[in-house]
Amino acid sequence: MPALQRDEAQNRARLIDVHRYEVDLDFTRGPDHFGSRTVIHFTARTAGDTFAEIKPAELHRVTLDGAPLDPAALADNRLPLTGLAPGTHELRLDATMRYSRTGEGMHRFTDPADGETYVYTQLFMEDVQRVFGAFDQPDLKATFTLTVTAPDDWTVLGNGIATAGAPGRWTLAPTPLISTYLVAVAAGPWHSVRTEHAGLPFGIHCRRSLAPHLDTDADEIHDITRRCFDRYHQMFDEPYPFDSYDQAFVPEFNAGAMENPGLVTFRDEFIYRSAVTDTERQTRGMVIAHEMAHMWFGDLVTLRWWDDIWLNESFAEYMGFQVLAEATRFTETWTDFAIARKGWGYDADQRPSTHPVAPAPEDVPDTASALLNFDGISYAKGASALRQLVAWMGEQDFLAGINDHFARHRFGNATLADFIDSLARHTDRDVHAWAANWLRTTGVDTLTPTVETGPDGWRLDVAHTGGRPHRIAVGLYGQDPADTRRLTLRDRFDLDLPADTGHTHRTFPTPAPDLVLLNDGDLTYTKIRFDPASWQTLTTTLATLPDSLSRAVAWNAARDLVRDGELPPAAYLDLARTHLPRESDLAIVQGVLTFARTQIADRYLPHTERHTALTTLHAISRDILRHTEGPAHGTHAGLRLTAVRAFIDSATRHEPLQEWLDDGTVPGGPALDPELRWRILGRLAVLGATPLDGLRATIDAELVRDPSAIGRQGAARCHAALPDPAAKQAAWDALFTTDDGEALSNYLFTATATGFWNPEQHDLLRPYAARYFTEVPALAAHRGPALAEAAGRYAFPATLVEDTTLTLGETCLADGDPTPALRRKLTDQLDDLRRALGIRAAHGTPPAV
Repeated sequence: MPALQRDEAQNRARLIDVHRYEVDLDFTRGPDHFGSRTVIHFTARTAGDTFAEIKPAELHRVTLDGAPLDPAALADNRLPLTGLAPGTHELRLDATMRYSRTGEGMHRFTDPADGETYVYTQLFMEDVQRVFGAFDQPDLKATFTLTVTAPDDWTVLGNGIATAGAPGRWTLAPTPLISTYLVAVAAGPWHSVRTEHAGLPFGIHCRRSLAPHLDTDADEIHDITRRCFDRYHQMFDEPYPFDSYDQAFVPEFNAGAMENPGLVTFRDEFIYRSAVTDTERQTRGMVIAHEMAHMWFGDLVTLRWWDDIWLNESFAEYMGFQVLAEATRFTETWTDFAIARKGWGYDADQRPSTHPVAPAPEDVPDTASALLNFDGISYAKGASALRQLVAWMGEQDFLAGINDHFARHRFGNATLADFIDSLARHTDRDVHAWAANWLRTTGVDTLTPTVETGPDGWRLDVAHTGGRPHRIAVGLYGQDPADTRRLTLRDRFDLDLPADTGHTHRTFPTPAPDLVLLNDGDLTYTKIRFDPASWQTLTTTLATLPDSLSRAVAWNAARDLVRDGELPPAAYLDLARTHLPRESDLAIVQGVLTFARTQIADRYLPHTERHTALTTLHAISRDILRHTEGPAHGTHAGLRLTAVRAFIDSATRHEPLQEWLDDGTVPGGPALDPELRWRILGRLAVLGATPLDGLRATIDAELVRDPSAIGRQGAARCHAALPDPAAKQAAWDALFTTDDGEALSNYLFTATATGFWNPEQHDLLRPYAARYFTEVPALAAHRGPALAEAAGRYAFPATLVEDTTLTLGETCLADGDPTPALRRKLTDQLDDLRRALGIRAAHGTPPAV
């Protein structure tokens, strides 16, 4: 399927104006195909030639203004429309389409728990042509009227209110002007919980097998939805622009969620079957707030071309965290952003594949290149930039500019220049210069303090490496007079750092603080360092910093020091061993343990030191469990659950895990729910601690106990993790088959791949590294961008931190002709591998070969 070129889109937009789509879909044609009929009403401004897109199993009939066109003219999913005369036209297409198993187009899923089937659309970027014929680009907005034929016991959801007519026949209310990629349909025997708010119908929906779990959380989901909806109406002058607000939690969804107007789709892991922490509930709330922000920024006002995707995602990311903090009980969301989200941006921005938050149009020449930019830069870095913009220009002026932007471009398309112009109309700040420094550049700045003391006070010098202006808060901390083992805030002040690199000075007629914390409050996007005295203070008192966001900034700085080779990985573990058992913020505990386990233990330390690292993580988990003994509730329960998960993942012996599994509970709680049982079985499989035949039987018995989709994924992960040549070969064959009838779905692929690679099994796995780089290009080319991304992320031999892996990967990039999606993931993975090898070399570890 050829990528749409930017110049092609511009030419088509100059030639035609699209008014209305009438789409009829038929989901009663069996498990592989569905029917699709489309009528497109459009106008040609001048005489000329263009094309429409459709990717059918079979194109039966096409007419233009009543005259038949030859379906055989369809080539590379493009249907040529030649000799268009100026004036109005009507294009009709009748096709049979294929269901997807990769979350692209019309995804079809049969629930193993009860045999019920569901279908839903994911049409982002260029996948509308997998569902119906279209002029598929974001700046050819139109209205859409959809009718659907479905099995009689199904419910149909869409962008507008759905009305049932004859049995199995549904009509969706016409939409306002929206882009093709925002059209949405979800059909199946949904379990629904409906309400009304602000005069609009609100609904939440999931598959029937998850009904009890949705019912448990329905009040919370509705409450967050209402609170965020009301807060947006306080912030925005433009009212919610659609006729209803449905949220469908759908199976095997590739992203976290999708902002289809009136019908937001979420991955249904957000309907929790097992115990979760309050931070995980906060994450679900943030995603709800994020997608709702898109109703204005993305749906009401839409990018003109994909170089401005950051206008969608950065804005929604910023608003999601901010509005959740302002409108709900989750008031510490920015701590979660700092510790769990921001590193995604920092990492992406230091790889060869980095790009500006707002790349130049010529750097996004087609949809294939645009798809690569949905990363930590467009989300986390962009949101950080907007947070800095608000700190710099003030929230009142920022919102005035946003509302101006909505008013000027409602139901239309806009660019970065339009957005900056709207902001500039409401502030005397030079936002054009700010945008040039922040949005058109790459890389991460670094701020380094120097403290000099003297008889008359002390002097702070901040060295600034990089080219962006920053407004930061500087926190000055000293020992608490009442408890010298704790820190207290002495002072916090704002500091403006100019765009040009250099030094900024400030003098104080007071004794020097024990700790100087740059970017206290995390209002900007930069790496920070510490002066020697501050670092020494931090190593003994980090957990006593009084604000969780300050502690997150400090932990992020320690993380950056490790990644930059300036702090030994073992020193990070020592910091975690000292302070994590006393940490009360769930997001910090989860984030630090995750980095320590997946990066420090698995990649940055040599294999000979990994057992010691896992023992340290085991000890941290055990200490948290000891500190949380007693009735479990709130943060207490969340810390305990987090510690149990880390205890399982870092176990080096099978005995305690097997005892927990046999007893069905952890001593002192919690009881083992399905998630914990599969987690334990996964670790036991990796360790191979019992006879493998018995372990296989235990895995199969657990699947009988939990025959859900999550259970199938758990079983696939466990079988792939077994340290057995036959198990590895079977998993490999399942991963790399290109037989569409036998190919794994996106979720089963990910589960199998994550089970396959384990640091404990290097000798068994090493031969598969060469096979991966030989076979993955063909897999990616055959199965498309979503599976290519999954294959590059999860099936990559990341645990083999060896020069040989690097050489094999570089050869694949040079000679293997990987697809754009796979090339991007391989480039990133190989850069991470170089970093891991560099960290080992910096601290005296010879590279493995």
